[in-house]
Amino acid sequence: MTAGVADKSSEYVVVARRYRPKTFAELVGQNQVAQALRNAILTSRVGHAYLFTGARGVGKTSTARIFAKCLNCVDGPTTEPCGQCDSCLGIASGDDVDVLEIDGASNRGIENIRELRANVNIRPSRAHFKIYIIDEVHMLSREAFNALLKTLEEPPEHVKFIFCTTEANKIPITVLSRCQRYDFAPVASDEILDRLRLIVTTEGREAEDAALHLLARRAGGSMRDSQSLLEQLLSFCGNRITEQDVHAMLGTAQSGRLANIADSLIQRQAADAIAELDSAVREGVDVGQLAEQLLGYFRDMMTAVVGCGADLLLHAAAADHGKLAETGRNYGLETLLAAVQILDQTIARMRQTTQVRTLVEMALVRICHLERLDDLSKVIAQFQAGGPAPATSGDRPVRKPVAPAPSNIPEKKKQPLSDSTSGKASEPAEEKVSPAPEASKPSVNDVNGRKRDKQAGKDTEQVPSDWTPAEAQACYQRAVEEIGGIITDFAGDFESTAIPAPNTLVVRLKARYNKDWCERADVKRKLEQTVSRLAGRSIRIDFVVNEQPSPERPVRTSSSRNQLQKMREIERHPVVREAIELFEAEVVHVDAGK
Repeated sequence: MTAGVADKSSEYVVVARRYRPKTFAELVGQNQVAQALRNAILTSRVGHAYLFTGARGVGKTSTARIFAKCLNCVDGPTTEPCGQCDSCLGIASGDDVDVLEIDGASNRGIENIRELRANVNIRPSRAHFKIYIIDEVHMLSREAFNALLKTLEEPPEHVKFIFCTTEANKIPITVLSRCQRYDFAPVASDEILDRLRLIVTTEGREAEDAALHLLARRAGGSMRDSQSLLEQLLSFCGNRITEQDVHAMLGTAQSGRLANIADSLIQRQAADAIAELDSAVREGVDVGQLAEQLLGYFRDMMTAVVGCGADLLLHAAAADHGKLAETGRNYGLETLLAAVQILDQTIARMRQTTQVRTLVEMALVRICHLERLDDLSKVIAQFQAGGPAPATSGDRPVRKPVAPAPSNIPEKKKQPLSDSTSGKASEPAEEKVSPAPEASKPSVNDVNGRKRDKQAGKDTEQVPSDWTPAEAQACYQRAVEEIGGIITDFAGDFESTAIPAPNTLVVRLKARYNKDWCERADVKRKLEQTVSRLAGRSIRIDFVVNEQPSPERPVRTSSSRNQLQKMREIERHPVVREAIELFEAEVVHVDAGK
């Protein structure tokens, strides 16, 4: 964008037009394109059709005009147009008779292309070439592209085509193959910042560097967007632009407010996070903008945690890189990724609802209640290696264990339980079970998952508590025995259990094939449902396997082997195979004598 003095005409011209680049030297952020076009002119290898593609506001149309000046300048073709001749002035103002700028969106029909084909044979009136600049060329209809093909492939010697588009994928390959393609990259934030400083100085205004930094990051690589935002600020503010003015105009939260919300989420203080959100809304911050800012903040934290430098921060200031890295490491990378995913899904859903604030508040609460996923992955890895599970209480308060909720199924005779660490059977304990009162009614679960026993017109509520390792293993073993069948052979062949989280049970099996079978959707669902019912709350089961061979692997009884052998023989029968495929069934039991 040009550093030239603003036009003094009576009609006001916006900043983006007044500071438009007029030469290749003034083009910002597209040095590779400028160098290629210069070399084409110097070596007399100018093609007949060019395609400039890239995001909005990165200089595609401006480059097309500069290239047209270079070709049609009175001193041309040249890499340094004079800027004073009739051709240069006419191209700059957009009314040159030999350089025709066409809007592809409003001239997309075949009749418009037929008119173009009829005029291409007319020689330029005063310049070297007749140049057609078609902006948003991807908007042309299929018929229009087909009508243009022949002219595009073999145009007259005095005709040049320059196509500009933001969506090159929508252009037919037959057109792409006839053009020289140049991809325009997003403009770097530092280059946008330098241009904004120059414009503010030329306009006779002052601006805080933090305010211009915020504008440069907000532009997202678009020079035109940054200049349009600056135009708004020049009208919105006085002689000095401050960071507070930028936030007020954009409806965004200040960096301090954003850091406070992020700290509340990381410390799992949902109430503080919602309070900060409410304060931001009262200051005029848009909730949707705040969610996007928070997503960007966590994105920058993620890059800092994985080792990226401050130059890769897109939303936070470079000075905050060290704090972001330290906070992210304490939070945990896996948990951070889960928070980013929650925010991304929330922003996508915001487009489909009017309750935007409620949706964002729900996302904040969900992030506050995330488990420490990094600790959970360590537990599973340690179990797979065969070691004991470390305690992973995290920052959450550990509830005192209370008596487990009574089961709503009849008690079975006590079975020997495996030790929680060794998997060896211990001696059965003598325990007297008091019979249930005759007047008692079956227990029911209320909406909160709590069990209520209605006895003699009185409600007693028992809240599920955290398990001890022995209670968890006993519940799992009882569930396996209750289900019975082949599940007992595979899921019951385990070494130990662990409780990495209040509602999670990790079972370490003795063989890889046991784990593969237990992780089948129907088997795992049946186990989780049975364990959840016995425990009185929802329980998730994760299966791991000890890769090292166990020296004390029990030998299956002959009855178990015979049962498995019969099931395998039945599964190979053609009729049974067809039934399994048709109904997605499985063989779970074979009656004796069948």
